[in-house]
Amino acid sequence: MKKFIFIIAIFIAITLLNSMENKPYHHNSDGTFRNPEGSPVKTGSGKFSYKTFNEERKKIKIEFPSNHVVPREKVLDDLEKNKNESYIAWIGHATFLIKLGDTTIITDPLFSKNTGPLIFGPKRYVESAIKLNEVPPVDLFLLTHNHYDHQDMSTIRNFPFKKAKVLVPLKLSKYFRRFSDVRELDWYQEIQVNKDIKVTLLPAVHWSKRSLTDTNKTLWGNFLIEYKDKKILFACDTGVGDIYKELGKKYGPIDLTFINIGAYNFYPMSSEKDMSIYHTNPEEALQVAKDLKSKKVIGMHWGTVVLSLEPIMEPPVRFKNSAEKYGFNKLDAVVFNIGEVKKLNEILD
Repeated sequence: MKKFIFIIAIFIAITLLNSMENKPYHHNSDGTFRNPEGSPVKTGSGKFSYKTFNEERKKIKIEFPSNHVVPREKVLDDLEKNKNESYIAWIGHATFLIKLGDTTIITDPLFSKNTGPLIFGPKRYVESAIKLNEVPPVDLFLLTHNHYDHQDMSTIRNFPFKKAKVLVPLKLSKYFRRFSDVRELDWYQEIQVNKDIKVTLLPAVHWSKRSLTDTNKTLWGNFLIEYKDKKILFACDTGVGDIYKELGKKYGPIDLTFINIGAYNFYPMSSEKDMSIYHTNPEEALQVAKDLKSKKVIGMHWGTVVLSLEPIMEPPVRFKNSAEKYGFNKLDAVVFNIGEVKKLNEILD
């Protein structure tokens, strides 16, 4: 009997070892996730302090030009005028409406006034371009990761189009129980949404957390949207990493990349200014876009809420001014005003 139990134990151990060996690199043995090989690693230098952060954040001047936000009535009018066109509209932060033919996509929708649990967390200093109940019918809902400024539970609960197809990274479908069509994706998994659109979840250099006990228990990722003969990459919050050259070789050239250009300065809590391993600064964003072999790049994740300590209008200025250094024409580094609607063909031409 003891011999039998010993054999069974050995069999189970071998099975577990084999299953661990067969897991992709980004799957940890404890069920959590990690960044791709070659990604920057947090060194522990510098100590984050919410007290210091809040003190420093209060020093930031909330000043922006009048054209930073398009009047709501004009946004609604422009959406109506372009309803039969393919277009991109910036609703704010990482929230975009991307209309491709007959398919309307929404990304990381954030319509709440603050980016934290309940009434807590940083408050937005500009409202969303339109109200949630004014969003045109959505066919596809893309969520990149679970941070509060991307996974806004109030928006998810009150989202008016529960029949939209929802694509999320692994272990995030539980937040969409009221939706009828939700699909979890691992990195490199793809789904044919309809005859014209295919979506693939790709690696990003980031992390996940919504509470004290769930660090990296859900996956994060970038979405590659293939529409007819065009490729559009919508980045999760991401830092730099070797992975982007690999993705550029495999999936490039990319016609249009959306990437975060804000939330990079956490000095003096971090040891260096303008550096975050989880958020590209404007120059790093351009480098990532270059690595992806992008033709055009849209800067996002700025101008909406104070998440870090750079001046609020610094990201787009640095982004545009640095474009040529990274091989882009200044016009190829695209900056939207909140609420601006642009036809897709005008961006890509």
